Amino acid sequence: MEAGGLPLELWRMILAYLHLPDLGRCSLVCRAWYELILSLDSTRWRQLCLGCTKCRHPNWPNQPDVEPESWREAFKQHYLASKTWTKNALDLESSVCFSLFRRRRERRTLSVGPGHEFDSLGSALAMASLYDRIVLFPGVYEEQGEIVLKVPVEIVGHGKLGEVALLASIDQHCSTTRLCNLVFMPAWFSPFMYKTTAGHVQFDNCNFENGHIQVRGPGTCQVKFCTFKNTHVFLHNVPLCVLENCEFVGSENNSVTVEGHPSADKNWAYKYLLGLIKSTPTFLPTEDSDFLMSLDLESRDQAWSPKTCDIVIEGSQSPTSAASSSPKPASKVGSQEAEVGSDGERGAQTPDSSDGGLSPSGEDEDEDQLMYRLSYQVQGPRPVLGGSFLGPPLPGASIQLPSCLVLNSLQQELQKDKEAMALANSVQGCLIRKCLFRDGKGGVFVCSYGRAKMEGNIFRNLTYAVRCIHNSKIVMLRNDIYRCRASGIFLRLEGGGLIAGNNIYHNAEAGVDIRKKSNPLILCNQIHHGLRSGIVVLGNGKGIIRNNQIFSNKEAGIYILYHGNPVVSGNHIFKGRAAGIAVNENGKGLITENVIRENQWGGVDIRRGGIPVLRSNLICFGYSDGVVVGDEGKGLIEGNTIYANKGCGVWMMSSSLPHVTSNHVSYNGLYGVAVFSQKDGSSELPRGHRAQENFSEDGDAILWETELEKEEDPLRRPITIALVESNSINHNGASGLYVQSSEALHVITNVIHANGDRGITVAQSSQLTRVANNSISCNQQSGVKVEAQCKVELRGNGIYDNRGQGIITKGDSTIVIENDIIGNRGSGLQLLPRSDTKVIKNRIHSFRAYGITVQGRAKALVQENIIFQGKTNKTIFQQISNNRECVMQNNKFLVFKKKSDTWRLVNPPARPHLENSLRCPSAAHNGQVTVMATRITARVEGGYHSNRSVFCTIL
Repeated sequence: MEAGGLPLELWRMILAYLHLPDLGRCSLVCRAWYELILSLDSTRWRQLCLGCTKCRHPNWPNQPDVEPESWREAFKQHYLASKTWTKNALDLESSVCFSLFRRRRERRTLSVGPGHEFDSLGSALAMASLYDRIVLFPGVYEEQGEIVLKVPVEIVGHGKLGEVALLASIDQHCSTTRLCNLVFMPAWFSPFMYKTTAGHVQFDNCNFENGHIQVRGPGTCQVKFCTFKNTHVFLHNVPLCVLENCEFVGSENNSVTVEGHPSADKNWAYKYLLGLIKSTPTFLPTEDSDFLMSLDLESRDQAWSPKTCDIVIEGSQSPTSAASSSPKPASKVGSQEAEVGSDGERGAQTPDSSDGGLSPSGEDEDEDQLMYRLSYQVQGPRPVLGGSFLGPPLPGASIQLPSCLVLNSLQQELQKDKEAMALANSVQGCLIRKCLFRDGKGGVFVCSYGRAKMEGNIFRNLTYAVRCIHNSKIVMLRNDIYRCRASGIFLRLEGGGLIAGNNIYHNAEAGVDIRKKSNPLILCNQIHHGLRSGIVVLGNGKGIIRNNQIFSNKEAGIYILYHGNPVVSGNHIFKGRAAGIAVNENGKGLITENVIRENQWGGVDIRRGGIPVLRSNLICFGYSDGVVVGDEGKGLIEGNTIYANKGCGVWMMSSSLPHVTSNHVSYNGLYGVAVFSQKDGSSELPRGHRAQENFSEDGDAILWETELEKEEDPLRRPITIALVESNSINHNGASGLYVQSSEALHVITNVIHANGDRGITVAQSSQLTRVANNSISCNQQSGVKVEAQCKVELRGNGIYDNRGQGIITKGDSTIVIENDIIGNRGSGLQLLPRSDTKVIKNRIHSFRAYGITVQGRAKALVQENIIFQGKTNKTIFQQISNNRECVMQNNKFLVFKKKSDTWRLVNPPARPHLENSLRCPSAAHNGQVTVMATRITARVEGGYHSNRSVFCTIL
């Protein structure tokens, strides 16, 4: 186009009148003309695409109001697809005279209809030759017998769709056929409207009503822009079939059934269909278009390094007697000390100044009373996320997750998982994309080793969207599945495949239901607002559930039961109206590196034989407890961060034998860890929950136990006693650990720090509760309190800087042996009336009160202890009355003599000796995480206790 010619706008106006062949010729003139033809996309190319009676809107039926990226490209794809059926055409009859001048015979057009060449389709087919075109003019054509296609032909309806109706049963015996712009209805003698067994059939812009279509391998089919009303498409052993831009409405059974493994025999059309599929835009997302995120928990710092304590003398006045002296009321100890309750326990009056780890500085002390001050460091909460600490939730702040918790996009996940990428790119069996399934019973049914791939479809108002059974495999990418009357996606009998990037919501049952050894990969989906659970795994179902957003479901986000054993990792499970994850009825599962937050019930609920491995998860901001281990629950709870839940951090029944280890439990509203054993009411159902769970696909109860496999899991080591081990329990609203149990319990190598009530409260313990090698520090009341009729052994603990007494005991069988009880505001050890205690080989120091206080008729053996004096006017040992049942033997009392005196805790060094007690962390224990969010609190009194979880009870 020469400079100074017509303006471009005028050229575009002129070219807009050209037909398609003329546009093609103009584009070959020169590059300028080629670019000019391309610039007509929103004008002439749009007119050509929408003006074709045999072509619907490129985004029909799912998005008919959304324009395609390029009208020219959409028209091109439609044109190429309409020519696929003739790709195997050979040269037709030609001249026999000279092979050099062979010429192709022209295709004939046969007209059928009143006043035309033929009256019926059958008569036209009898006269048709290879690749002839048969045009049916408006009317209704009813064939009284089965039509057999013996030669490749094209059958086209003239006029608008709906003006030509064909009531026939067609059996294709030829290599290829195309049918376009027709309305198919079944003949009176057969429900099958079309059948083929070996050839290729292409349907474009057709309607099918109230019948069946059947394609058997090695036959193939290509279906575009068609409507199926109460029509069932059977695909048996097909190597490849393509259904694009179709609408399936009102099916009384399945809309599409894909049965059998793809045939190894392939017809001529297979490679052309495969090339056509690869040439169209992919549904795999780019990184900037994906709405999902990932979880990458950083490594957790496991180092607990106990410090050697120096005891330094300050002051110059002479001490009082270290022996038993005249009684002094407990309420008079110190002019500014807090009030002492009826059981001798001191309440906190000063703010927590212990986070720095140093002993209290005595800023509220009477300056003319000198005291022995300790310059040691205590065990604080363990650092997480590479050394940072979880701070208190900020009031009024929105919940914001750090960048390390952002989910990966689907593309990022596929790039990391080459096997999943290969599966996403594979095309085998049936490809269904950009179709609409609505208002019927079933969507797609894949069975008996069938293979199907579904991309960009919408499934709505069905009984179910997709069923995959009997060793079949499905690939589902970017589909919308909602308002199903049962489960959205259902897999059983070793079904599998890839379910990725889908939006699954508002379904009456589970969004995804996995049973009977099915093992899919569920990746980067949004599963939300379901009327039951988000994902259910039962009956030996497996699967990998990774990097999904599961939220706002009415029941558990993920429900595992009846020996279901999935791997659940890297998901965000939040704002559910029940538990985040529930494991019941002998369910298993490896649950790792998930963010479970803001759920109404427990973040994770384990009951009735559930035995999962719960590792390295962030469980936070729940409106109930963080983790609940109910009646007969088991499992390993390791390396989780349980933070800012309104109830307890961990609520468990000791009879369930859970193993709670290496967790960071902090800023929860009630207890950090609460241990109960009473079973009354443990099976109560929460409000609004159904009295009987039903996971049968047909509504009948199923006894799964008869067909379940028993498998040994190497991740779970059996334990015979409930074990709370190596946890950091800090800044919780009530006691760090509360025990009300008739079962044995071991509490070993934990850091229990700065909790709002006591460090450990043992309210009931008819069997031995063993508390060993723990660091119990800076709690608002006593370090440890043992109630009456409890059996407790305290061994090797470091009990430092608590605002009340170090240890208070009423227990009838309490052993306190080899502990360091240092720097507590109240007495180091207080023995209350009717208690029976052995106090052996401890090192005891009170910051501003007595080392040991014995009240009433307490029975005690105090032997071989080292007891340090605190304040200069306090005795080291106080006994209220002459008590012959209190035996003192071989104790060492260290009192103030001169300023230069120094004592050191060096043989042994300061307890606890954690470096010899901690287990090696699991290799999968990847980290704990920090969160900044709104503070969620629940006020409790210091003596609060309950027989079961306050907020959370789940099946």
